[in-house]
Amino acid sequence: MFVLELTYTAPLDAVDAALDAHVAWLDEQFTKGVFLAAGRKNPRDGGVIIAVADDRAQVEEIAAGDPFRTAGLCEYRITEFVARMTAPALEQYRETLG
Repeated sequence: MFVLELTYTAPLDAVDAALDAHVAWLDEQFTKGVFLAAGRKNPRDGGVIIAVADDRAQVEEIAAGDPFRTAGLCEYRITEFVARMTAPALEQYRETLG
């Protein structure tokens, strides 16, 4: 499992101008089953995405396609973790140490 943390590198008016394209990209990843949750940080200086993927390279490739990133509006910090414990609704994503 992965935590993707976005930090805006541009003013909010520029971020807002690209928001529809970013949301369409998010929707596509939710439809594919890659993203489990996403939202803005508070204060609004970026966002957080929880994702599942086969490997880090896949997540990096997906993040590279974010319209916020391609427009130079944000930077990403990607953290991989082993989800050994989950809420019952996320049980299918539980992992074991290998």
